[in-house]
Parts: sequence; C-alpha cells; structure tokens
Amino acid sequence: MTLSLHAFAEIPTEDWLGLLTHPDVVRHMPLDAGNWTEDAVAEWAKGKDAQWLANGYGPWAIRIDGRFAGWGGFQKEGDEADLALVLLPTYWGRGAMVFRHVMSRRDALGIGPVSILLPPSRARLRGLARLGFKFVGELAYEGRRFLKFQTVE
Repeated sequence: MTLSLHAFAEIPTEDWLGLLTHPDVVRHMPLDAGNWTEDAVAEWAKGKDAQWLANGYGPWAIRIDGRFAGWGGFQKEGDEADLALVLLPTYWGRGAMVFRHVMSRRDALGIGPVSILLPPSRARLRGLARLGFKFVGELAYEGRRFLKFQTVE
C-alpha cells in the first residue's frame, strides 16, 4: 500500500465535496455547517494550504494507492499543534497507518507536543494510548464539546 501526501489544491473539488458531504464523515464533524458549495470548498482548501505559510506546518490531502482518501495533518490551535485526520469511510481501517506517517514528520516540522480534539461521537478511543496519547480533559470549542488528548512527552 502506498500513501502519499499532497497540497489541498491538487485534489479536485468534486473529491472534496464527496468527503465533506459524506453522511458517515459528517456525523463526526460537529463544527460542520453543511453549507458546502464548489466555491466554499475552494476557499476552504485555500485556507488549509495557507496554514503552511502562516505556521510552517499544516494539513495534507492524502492519497492511498493513488486514490483520494481524505486529509490530515497539523493545525495550529493556540500554542499547540492539533492533529486532525478525516478519511473517507473506505479508509477508516487505515487511520493508524496514516497517523504514524503524519506523526513521523513532526520533528522535521519543529512540532513539539501534539493534541487531538475528538467529538464525543467517536466511540473507539483506546487505540490513542497505543499511539502515544493520553486523555487530558474535555473542552468546548465553538460551543461544541470535545475530548482532548495529548502526546505523552
């Protein structure tokens, strides 16, 4: 299996729309307003790519065996780097592999501790400990409840 990381701009808008409007994906995205149009997706993708210039790191579009699988990577949240990973359901069994690949780039990007914010709808959380994260508490973000995990340093 081949995993490759790309700029968001390299992925066709229709692929992004397929991910961002997929019902199984959306149910785990409590901040999603559901207003995805081609123009909205294009602006969103530009914003994700712009994080690289602003912060020196950011998220990537992900392809597995040449096919679009989703996105993941680091986003600045306050003074921390937050790891996000959003995959099409077809690739949900590949999350740990993608996670390890993305985390392997952390040192080269100069990123220290990493946090993960997950909605309470995510039932499978035990694997995070095997990946080096510990639960540190709950927080509200844009009026929604999230579970916060952080790397054990």
